[in-house]
Amino acid sequence: MLVVQKYGGSSVANAERIFNVAGRIAEAYDAGNDVVVILSAQGDTTDDLIEKAKEINPNASRREMDMLLSTGEQQSVALMAMALNKMGYRAISLNAMQVGIDTTSAYSNAKIKTISTGRLMSELERKNIVVVTGFQGINKYEDITTLGRGGSDTSAVAIAAALGADLCEIYTDVDGVFTADPRVVKDARKLDEISYNEMAELASLGAKVLHTRSVELAQKYKVELVVRSSLSRDPGTVVKEETTVEKMLVSGVASDKDIARITIEGIADQPGKAFEVFSLLERKNISVDIIIQSIGRDHTNDISFTISKGDLQQTMELLEKNNHIIGAKKISYDDNVAKVSIVGAGMATHPGVARLMFEALYDAGVNIGMISTSEIKISVLIDKKDVENALVAIHDKFNLATQSMRKN
Repeated sequence: MLVVQKYGGSSVANAERIFNVAGRIAEAYDAGNDVVVILSAQGDTTDDLIEKAKEINPNASRREMDMLLSTGEQQSVALMAMALNKMGYRAISLNAMQVGIDTTSAYSNAKIKTISTGRLMSELERKNIVVVTGFQGINKYEDITTLGRGGSDTSAVAIAAALGADLCEIYTDVDGVFTADPRVVKDARKLDEISYNEMAELASLGAKVLHTRSVELAQKYKVELVVRSSLSRDPGTVVKEETTVEKMLVSGVASDKDIARITIEGIADQPGKAFEVFSLLERKNISVDIIIQSIGRDHTNDISFTISKGDLQQTMELLEKNNHIIGAKKISYDDNVAKVSIVGAGMATHPGVARLMFEALYDAGVNIGMISTSEIKISVLIDKKDVENALVAIHDKFNLATQSMRKN
């Protein structure tokens, strides 16, 4: 078998954990498998590097930030190869350029285009354990790019797909995918299985277990994907096309505090105005989530939408610079907001899910600012201070509803 394993930053945070992970890798190798390992930067290394950059230049270019942040993963893979060598195993560390991970040119949020398998296959044929930097690639200018926070998951799934791996295991510091963040919701339950669609929605809505694009790639290329803990022997959660477990009203509740709301007031009520706004953002690769357009006064409209907080400064500068085109009376932002969402395939066949969510928020005294829906999710924008109360209230409400449904 060809097995791809990915380990997150907390799993390799120090020497003790590096040797713990090396032991897991050695077990897979000793079982007769070819093994490719993808690593994130150790512990808080990425955050520390960001702080170092701010000390030098708070407005550093994304190209230079990618150059800096990519060093964290290179440190991890070299140390892991050293640990495996010390244990008597043949191992080699490779970075994105050595592997040939070709990406788009969008610094800090690049997408993988192709992966060359030649070097990987030649190292596997030599019976080496191959340890590869996650989170990074190389663009057409031969510059280092990064894939966004959590991008090592995408590196692992993309490499598994390129190699036709039999299994891709994502190791983290939790036992699998839970119905909510177990650090916030004490009775959150680990799921044995979850569908690609549900997992992709949860990932995009703030659940930090998997990177969104990793799930999309796994579904596209039918990669067998398992989320497990590097600190226990729990079997984890299988992410697959269809699940066979008993259906629930919702599979998970997620939150995202790393967002901001932009409000554009008093633009002309005429065709093309929304296009002008969002085409500006698209050209700068700024993703938009919840959007609301309301009718203002005197033939004007207001538009509100949410973005990642990391894009806030660039978005405000872009809109204000081009306001002579947009024609807004006022452009403002609020970064003291958060998004809370529920996800579940069962929502499509069970009426009343929205009512239960809004009832839970009402009971908890949480006010709703914006609402977005799809077939399998409902998201609301609330004050950041209310996030934990909202998560617990919603999770409790659907737990009771699901138990009642099963009894009937």
